Amino acid sequence: METRRRLPPLNALRAFETAARHLNFSRAADELSVTPGAVSQQIQNLEDYVGASLFKRTPRGLLLTDAAQAALPALREAFDRLAEAASMLTAAVDGRRLTLTAAPSFAAKWLVPRLGRFEEAHPQVDVWLSADMELVDFGAGEVDLAIRYGAGHYPGLEVIRLMQETVLPVMSPELMTSNPISTPSDLARHVLLHDGSANADESCPDWSMWLAARGVRGIDGQRGPRFNQSSLVIEAAVSGRGVALAKRTLAQDDLDAGRLIVPMPIATSVDFAYYVVHPKAKGRLPQVKAFVSWITAEARVHEAALATMDNGAGI
Repeated sequence: METRRRLPPLNALRAFETAARHLNFSRAADELSVTPGAVSQQIQNLEDYVGASLFKRTPRGLLLTDAAQAALPALREAFDRLAEAASMLTAAVDGRRLTLTAAPSFAAKWLVPRLGRFEEAHPQVDVWLSADMELVDFGAGEVDLAIRYGAGHYPGLEVIRLMQETVLPVMSPELMTSNPISTPSDLARHVLLHDGSANADESCPDWSMWLAARGVRGIDGQRGPRFNQSSLVIEAAVSGRGVALAKRTLAQDDLDAGRLIVPMPIATSVDFAYYVVHPKAKGRLPQVKAFVSWITAEARVHEAALATMDNGAGI
């Protein structure tokens, strides 16, 4: 026979977690939209229930007792799990919605142009995409999965590698015609475009590193326009403003369409890659399973196509 769980009142636990986070009953009351007296009463109820004090009242303010400090991380995790479970209940009722986040440049240059294929294969799923540089807090339960560019270390999440990244010089065909490049030293006649996006990888070369690695001197690798999104530096190169060191995954559609060309077949591998990440529980949702299966297949096709191109071009 299953043992019946004996749990304190949920409102008392919620009041304790909020007060412990703020170490202030008034701020906890503001967050919970109740009075400080109501928070104090809930804390008293919980202390009576567990038979121990949870806060130390000092002249400098509230402090947690040792017992409260020890229990707080598990309680916070429990509330995160409750929020996740509630989100999953909603998703189970409305399995049409898939909410995901991705960096703006990856979303614009790689994901969105392909997303129609997922929607055709799964017309019952509505994709809600948020393009944001901020790492999503999965604990809130509002986002099903994310696509992240990084080293692949995301504790507590399911992590699936999508694609590696390389960096290579790109420019518009018109600029190549008017001011051709055959060697790195020819860059002295060109404006250098810089990718200043926030997701920096120490293994990803900037122009100064790229030129130094090829023994080129007399070119100031710091000069030239700088853009805070990878997609913007690619668009600047498409418009003929100069030569960019571009992330190949993001530039490949423009290369395939002939809006960009590679003046020198020199690709540099970097340590970062693209990953799909999600809480383990979210992986049981049918729309998440379908999207992960689809995007990993798209990534395999993309990498296979690049490998074929590289073998032919000698990159």
